[in-house]
Amino acid sequence: MPEDPKPRRRQARGERRISQLLQAAAAVFCANGYTASSTNAIAREAKVSPGTLYQYFPNKEAIAVELGGRLIHEMRERHGQVFTPENTALPLPELIDAVLDPMIEFNCLNPAFLALMHGSDVPGRIAEEHDELHASLLRQVRELIGTRAAPGPSAEELDRIADMAFAVFKGGLALIVAAPEGPARDAAVDELKKVLLRYLAPLFTGEEAAVTTPPTR
Repeated sequence: MPEDPKPRRRQARGERRISQLLQAAAAVFCANGYTASSTNAIAREAKVSPGTLYQYFPNKEAIAVELGGRLIHEMRERHGQVFTPENTALPLPELIDAVLDPMIEFNCLNPAFLALMHGSDVPGRIAEEHDELHASLLRQVRELIGTRAAPGPSAEELDRIADMAFAVFKGGLALIVAAPEGPARDAAVDELKKVLLRYLAPLFTGEEAAVTTPPTR
C-alpha cells in the first residue's frame, strides 16, 4: 500500500511552527533578555496563542534549550570552517580576516546568541554547552598562536596571550553587534581587527611589517 502522506505533512507543519516559535523567542530574548522574557511574550511575537506554544514547548526554559542548542551547533560548525591549516598559513592580516569575519557574521545574524548565553539564569544545560564551546574556541586560538608565534613563548605565556586575544575579541564583538548595521558597524569591525593585528604582529615571525604606523597629526 502507498505510504500515507498526511503524517509527513503534519511533521512539516510542526517543524515550521517550531521554527516560527524559535524565531520569535530569539527576538524576545534580544529585546528583553532571557530573565525578563515570558512565554506569553514569545507567543505574541509569533502571533499564536499561548496554548499553541505549549503544544510544542512546556515552558520558557525548553524554548531556550532548543534555541541555544541550535545556535551552539551552528557556532561549532563555524569554528571548523575557520580554524583550518589553510587559514593558519595565511599572512596575519588575512588570517585575522579569515577567522573573525565568519564569527562576526554569525553573531550579527544571531544576536540572540549573546543575549541568551549571557543571561543570569540561562538554563544549566545551555550554560554547560556554552562553556564547552568557549573552552574549545580558546584552545583553538592558543594552538593557532602557538603554531605561528616566533620561538620563545612558554606554555604559560601562550595561555596568557590566547586569553587576552580572546577577551579582546569578545569585548569588540559586543560593541560590533550593538552597533547599527552600516558604516558604524564596519568601523567597529575595523577597529577590532586593528587592535588584534597590533597585539599579535610582534609575536608572529616576520609579521611586524604588517602593521603600518599611523600618521602623525
